[in-house]
Amino acid sequence: MREDLLQLLKKYAYRKGDFTLSSGKTSQHYVNCKPVTLRSDGLWIVSDLLLQHVDDDVVAGLTLGADPLVSGACCLAAAHGYKLRGLIIRKEPKGHGTASQVEGPLPPVTTTGKGGVVKTKITVLEDVVTTGGSALKAVKVLRDLGYEVNRVVTIVDRQEGGRDAMIEANLELCSLFTIEDLCQE
Repeated sequence: MREDLLQLLKKYAYRKGDFTLSSGKTSQHYVNCKPVTLRSDGLWIVSDLLLQHVDDDVVAGLTLGADPLVSGACCLAAAHGYKLRGLIIRKEPKGHGTASQVEGPLPPVTTTGKGGVVKTKITVLEDVVTTGGSALKAVKVLRDLGYEVNRVVTIVDRQEGGRDAMIEANLELCSLFTIEDLCQE
């Protein structure tokens, strides 16, 4: 499955040229995973591979790139017989209604277990990490709400400082692929 996903990413997600990224950086490599994650075969494979790195009962991610990842992971988890909650984080709190920045079935911030009271752990999912800004924004929102976030799982690490930013924020970054994987013929 990993090789199948790599071929889908090379065909539909990766482009070489001159691009300005959302971080403001310029690059010869552009990766947009949505053409893969919005295909049934692509989302199925991505979800399966992402779930191999999820140990928590909740996954979350910043809208828009993480929307299919969170939904796909939850659906595939149910197909395998276990429950997984999904949360989508808005870039800004909505300006009406409850003004919530997090959508989905919010778990309790803490639970009581054998070791006493423990924080609920959440894994953040991301499609592409460049500087890590989007994932770190999601992590900050969740940590500010009182949740414990220790891991970010991404489809592609562009290897442009995101891993160092995650380490600085006390996060483990798990990536299915690097930009080098996508560039290889």
